Amino acid sequence: MRIHPADFILYITTQILKYLDRRQTDLKYFVPEKVKNILLVSSTAIGDTLLSTPAIRGVRERYPKAKIIAHFNIKNMELFENNPHIDEIIPYYGGYKKFFKTIREFRRCKFDLALIFHGNEPQATPMAYLSGARFIVKVPNTSEYRFLLSNKNQIYKWEDFRHGVEQRFKVAEIVGCEISDKKMVLPYMKAGESFIEKFLKDNGVQDTDIIIGFQAGASTVSRMWFPDRFVELGKRLVDSKSEIRIIITGSLQEYNYCKGIARNIGEKAIVSAGKIPLKYMPSLVRRFKLLTTGDTGIMHMAIAVGTPVVALFAVSDAKRSGHYYDMEKHVVIQKERTCNPCAGKACEYQKCMESISVNEVFDAIKQTAFKSI
Repeated sequence: MRIHPADFILYITTQILKYLDRRQTDLKYFVPEKVKNILLVSSTAIGDTLLSTPAIRGVRERYPKAKIIAHFNIKNMELFENNPHIDEIIPYYGGYKKFFKTIREFRRCKFDLALIFHGNEPQATPMAYLSGARFIVKVPNTSEYRFLLSNKNQIYKWEDFRHGVEQRFKVAEIVGCEISDKKMVLPYMKAGESFIEKFLKDNGVQDTDIIIGFQAGASTVSRMWFPDRFVELGKRLVDSKSEIRIIITGSLQEYNYCKGIARNIGEKAIVSAGKIPLKYMPSLVRRFKLLTTGDTGIMHMAIAVGTPVVALFAVSDAKRSGHYYDMEKHVVIQKERTCNPCAGKACEYQKCMESISVNEVFDAIKQTAFKSI
């Protein structure tokens, strides 16, 4: 495997700096009462960051007087601007983009503690160290940068946690936090409510309509169901009840893809992809009677705002990245991987998703959404 020159330079540099560092950084020297400034790292995708929010709330409850600054991905950080448990967000730009600018921002904050809930490596751990934070905690702690961590002595692997949320809980628990509330935190904005109200009105959606959301895209092809199956499902839904409207969500880049699905479903299908700011999406998703989706960020968004989900899983494991609470509210259709080894992000055709039939999804929607209609 080819190693990026910057990775090699960063590794050698941090090894030298750590060797020269005379601070006592092991957890046995950690005194919670002395913590004034905390860095929280969750710099990956929307769903990953939402999974971090219960642990972030736990950190705030344990350190109510500390200044808490989050390091979130610039692509989705607007979604978390009104999180009540953080004071500021410093963006992660991806890879080594604005690396030194970010380090300078970190260092002005004079962090006492850095908690890495879910970060892009090989940048996340070195950046936390270069921030000047005396204590750095991360699990799993098996990477080549383990020598920079304060919790390097007791080893944790991904396999030690049933769900991604539990991995984040462990990071917080190591520094004395108790997690009493497992629910994700995603407040919706007042401006978003009026924006969505206008969007629905402009598209002819009535207060009496039943809105079913479709998330057709995903971060990788392997997590996507097929457009023709979304079309068939949409037609069956609108034929089953005259009040049903389908809203197809997605990014601006997915607009044409979503538009094609909507066109084939018919006039009762609406495309919201690219038309709604990300920070207002919770206000839309909470209007859905139900969301049908693969393993996506909007799936976690729906769970966070209390919207029932029919989640389609094959390449990923719902027990690790699906819903973690409100178990009776959501339905997971989990199929086995078809290819061994799985191509993962390199997948060009999601054969394993062929196992999920339209009948199966339609029945799950009836079971979940229609029982209260």
